[in-house]
Amino acid sequence: MLELRKINKSFGSRKIITDLDLQIEQGSILCIVGPSGGGKTTILRMLAGLESIDSGEVLLSGQPFDPTNLKEQEQVVGVVFQDFQLFPHLNVFENITLAPKLSLKQDKAVYTKNAEELAQRLGLANLLNHYPYQLSGGQKQRVAIARAMAMNPKVLAYDEPTSALDPGLSQQVADLILEMKQAGMTQIVVTHDLDFAKRIADQLYQVTPVE
Repeated sequence: MLELRKINKSFGSRKIITDLDLQIEQGSILCIVGPSGGGKTTILRMLAGLESIDSGEVLLSGQPFDPTNLKEQEQVVGVVFQDFQLFPHLNVFENITLAPKLSLKQDKAVYTKNAEELAQRLGLANLLNHYPYQLSGGQKQRVAIARAMAMNPKVLAYDEPTSALDPGLSQQVADLILEMKQAGMTQIVVTHDLDFAKRIADQLYQVTPVE
């Protein structure tokens, strides 16, 4: 279980998050929903260690941890960013394996096997030699998910996973997230789309813009 206790975050004099308490059960899906300015992405960025927490505590399986102070080989929360952030000069295989090779120090045989298994699972097996410019939005998203999963995170988080896709692809995204749930992955989804969130969420947390 991932737990947030009394989390506070400000930017200058502007209070973004006040005394936030959340519990995310192992293998469940939490959707954080609301309009821009409510702190949805800030919550995700704090959990991923990309923003500092002003005060409060984050716990995993009852043990406190600081997302900004993890060892290079550790990743608690893997993030699939809204714009995917794939490296344009690397093909799909290289995008997936770069971090395991450099951060996890995995042998080539290990990261190759893992990448091939992830590609098969995510429908990318025939695309490993393709470059990002050759992929559709949905394919890029699956590569971004594979890249995040290659670091063996405890939690997988998505920042607005449907915003960069055609509306017709949102059900495919929902199906993929639910497949991840069936495999036991704990997931956090940040979205402005309440209908999408209701399709997939075990737990909904709605934020409101700060005045």
